Amino acid sequence: MLSIKSITPKEIKELHGFRFVLFIPLFCIFLSANSQDNSPYSRYGIGNMVPSTNITSRGMGGLTAGYWDYYAVNMNNPASYSSFRSVLEKNKKKTAYGRIVMDLGMNFDSRTLKEKNNPLKFTTGNAFFSYMQMGIPIKKNWGISFGLRPISRIGYKVSRNEMLIDPNTQLPIDSTNTLFEGDGGVYLPSFGTGYKFNNFSVGFNVGYLFGKKNYSTRRGFYSDTIQYYQSNHENKTTFGKMFFNAGMQYKIDLAKQVALTLGAYGNLQQKLKASQDIIRETFVRDALQGDIRIDSVYEQRNINGSITYPASYGIGFMAEKIQEGKKSGWLLGMDFVHTSWDKYRFYGLKDSLSNSWEIRTGGQIQPAPQKSYFSKISYQAGFFFGQDNIKVNNKLPQYGVSFGMRLPVVNYNRLSLNQVTFLNLAFEYIKRGNNQNLLRENLFRMSASFSLTDLWFNKRKYE
Repeated sequence: MLSIKSITPKEIKELHGFRFVLFIPLFCIFLSANSQDNSPYSRYGIGNMVPSTNITSRGMGGLTAGYWDYYAVNMNNPASYSSFRSVLEKNKKKTAYGRIVMDLGMNFDSRTLKEKNNPLKFTTGNAFFSYMQMGIPIKKNWGISFGLRPISRIGYKVSRNEMLIDPNTQLPIDSTNTLFEGDGGVYLPSFGTGYKFNNFSVGFNVGYLFGKKNYSTRRGFYSDTIQYYQSNHENKTTFGKMFFNAGMQYKIDLAKQVALTLGAYGNLQQKLKASQDIIRETFVRDALQGDIRIDSVYEQRNINGSITYPASYGIGFMAEKIQEGKKSGWLLGMDFVHTSWDKYRFYGLKDSLSNSWEIRTGGQIQPAPQKSYFSKISYQAGFFFGQDNIKVNNKLPQYGVSFGMRLPVVNYNRLSLNQVTFLNLAFEYIKRGNNQNLLRENLFRMSASFSLTDLWFNKRKYE
């Protein structure tokens, strides 16, 4: 039976720092709810898909199939949960402990939009919550994880000025301004577990996938002789259902301190329950009160339906040289990811989507530790290319490069010398679309996370 160390007044004072740890995810979620992507492509499907990997993985091009980590949570492949550290061997004696991992991530984006044959550009930036995950080893070869992460984001606001033309006489009617606006996105709180049988690991995640899609089109006329009311066409949809995905990994020892891990993960096609409100109205805009409804032209609420979320899978490998003592270590891998977006349905209707695929490759190097701080940093690099799920007239290619670092943070807490903390950074440059597409996007993303780990469940004595 494990005894509990008594808490001293000095330790109680240290617990005040825990408030800051709790504040970080709340602040991240607040930023996420109040930021704006302003990407017209997020109009389609469930929005722009956000990175589903941890920050270290993003530095390696997004590798997840064969990737596992002592100090971070690979939520894409739950089989990796079996590799959380849970047993320390010393002098051939096993001492039980658990290295708990808390991983908190943020994204900072700068997105540039450019139309075909138009020299003008539009750039916007925002910061939003990336993920919050916790990994817990239950015992050797068995771990669990739970957390919250976004799946997609909807955010755009596009204004268009034009002259309406009478289709019969081809004469101009009046000048108009149309505002296209959308917001929403999808989130996934989940719980998962992974278990290892010799060199073979399996795992699964179960969660609740939920979100919203709000689209509106507001049109106003500019006339010196006739007074028009502005019109609003708005659709609001909420949806959600239990979500399930699974994964596996198999480790092969190639040579001394060199191993190869094969991995696969995915989810089946699933239907989400949805409820929709359809609003058609006229309104006037007041400087103090905002939009004020004049008349409800058409309104129908709580229309039940479903959204078909497509099947997806990823396969890949990761080779590694295990770092021991003063020797260096490295990782090198490749993934292929595919999602059947042509099966997506919104209330039975198709959207401007096609199947997406991506090839990711990258790696990490850990220099042999020396006195220099830079020798203690892990460096990652990678690149990826493929086809996005958006298809408006033409398919939408995308490719990108990434670079990352894992920086150890000095532990000044004398009460817990076993704490290990890393600041993970990833820098990605992504190009979406080419001259065959109506709109091109260039995205620079800087991601940062804190991986906080400490030993739990270790046997202590009373003081």
